[in-house]
Amino acid sequence: MRIGRRSLDLAAVVGLVALAALLRLPNLATRGTWDADQGHDMLVLRSFVVDGVVPLLGPPTSIGDVHHGALYYYLLAPAAFLTGGDSPLAVVLEIALAGIAAVAVTWWLARSIGGPVAGLVAGLVLAVSTSAVDGSTFIWNPNLIALSSAIALGGAWRAWTTRRVAWWVVAALGTAVTVQCHVLGLAMAPVIGVLLVADWRRRGRGPERRAAAWAGVAWLLIVVGSYLPLAIHELRFDFSEVQAALAYLRSGGDPTAAGPLVRFPIVSLRVLSWPLTGLITEAAVPALLAAIAVIAIVVLRWRAAEPGERVALRWLGLGLLWTCVFLTVAAPSLAVVVPDLPNDHYHAFADPMVVVVIGLGAGAAWRAVLPRRGAAAAASTAAAGPIQKGPTGPGPSAPTDPGPSAPTDPSPSAPTAPTLPRILVGGAVAVLCLFNLATQPPAVNPDGGFPAAADAGARIVASTGDEEVQMRSLPDFKSVEAYAYPIVRDGHVLSSDVIPGNLVIICDARFEAAIGAACNGPAEDRLVATSSPSGLRLADRFEAAPGRFISVYLESP
Repeated sequence: MRIGRRSLDLAAVVGLVALAALLRLPNLATRGTWDADQGHDMLVLRSFVVDGVVPLLGPPTSIGDVHHGALYYYLLAPAAFLTGGDSPLAVVLEIALAGIAAVAVTWWLARSIGGPVAGLVAGLVLAVSTSAVDGSTFIWNPNLIALSSAIALGGAWRAWTTRRVAWWVVAALGTAVTVQCHVLGLAMAPVIGVLLVADWRRRGRGPERRAAAWAGVAWLLIVVGSYLPLAIHELRFDFSEVQAALAYLRSGGDPTAAGPLVRFPIVSLRVLSWPLTGLITEAAVPALLAAIAVIAIVVLRWRAAEPGERVALRWLGLGLLWTCVFLTVAAPSLAVVVPDLPNDHYHAFADPMVVVVIGLGAGAAWRAVLPRRGAAAAASTAAAGPIQKGPTGPGPSAPTDPGPSAPTDPSPSAPTAPTLPRILVGGAVAVLCLFNLATQPPAVNPDGGFPAAADAGARIVASTGDEEVQMRSLPDFKSVEAYAYPIVRDGHVLSSDVIPGNLVIICDARFEAAIGAACNGPAEDRLVATSSPSGLRLADRFEAAPGRFISVYLESP
């Protein structure tokens, strides 16, 4: 019984989605990290759905007072609304479902370009990717980008192959989410835009070209329109975002950054290896091999015989090159890996491109099989010239019926199986998947996730009672929101003013060099002595997470 192509495709995508869900959904409440960024996002979402305060800016970036897009909060608002802003787990579940959906969309994109093997490999690699799984298990604005970028790429490719301009609207929606969820996602816009321009140029003069032009206008309006909340904010607050961005540029950016020639290979290595092998400092050799594989596939398939796949490889290959060049200039901090502070989310928008290239390479190698010896001889004979019909019987073109029990002789193009290319493809994909399966995130994050933060918040409240609590952070450029959220969620009041007593200090030991003193005593006591009312006594001090110390000071009786 022959299984139809649609049935195989359905089985493939269902299996990939099930695998992605199996790796992402268990222990979802404890697997993700919980720190200031996650606390900030939940406070904004809670204020949005409970108090009706519509956010006009997204999460803060790492360059001072500049923010990402507010669309990120609008996308997470449904999960927050259903739980009254009191359940980080509900918000993480939405992010996890987005990560699972990204696997299906990536499979569809690679399948539509390079066939079933390409789709299966691309979907499988993203389903088991340690970095993709980790990005699906905690609250963070870049964690929606894998899905949005895959949608943008898939919509653009579908528009190119079907010539249906409506697909450019799909591509625009994906692009808008990408640029809103992370400012560096702007690099995705030229990747999609260049294919849109090529689509417009290839159409002859007349209705088709006009339709493509209007599709370009719609694409631009959707992407630019996603910044409407930012425009409202700027008009209300004297263009504070623009001024902050200009101040950062005038300061010269990061003065400690190495030169672009030094940064480019490091940035390229991180971009090309991140979704395949994770952080480069934790797997340097696998990361290098993965990056070489991506580059080799693009180079070797640059002149692919299949026109559609050739266009796709060139489009994605140049898109990755543009991404590496753009990030070398725009994100110099990527040239440095800080322990416990990875910044590979800067290029999360490129992950679907990397994974699809791997899938296309695997699909091409799978098809590059050797014919059987007899078939090869037949093919050689046929190539020499037509065989004349002889007196003893029909020529080779005449059909024969071998009967129901006779073996079927393959055609000259029938491949042998297994062959060396297929063995190599299967082995390489298996090694890559096993590597990622062996390095999956643990069931409980080292910092304990939100449950540990909730316990810390309850302990703070137990020490301070029902009185207002003032919270301070060491270093001062890091917010206190990791522990402010569980306190606010439980109905307690935080004060932004200096009040007598009830001072809570959160000290992060990762930044002791910037603080100028050690946490767990010296740094906290110095802050109390220099900037707080006199007469405070230490009521409690504990380590809420590895290297994260909380000290509670109360007014002496």
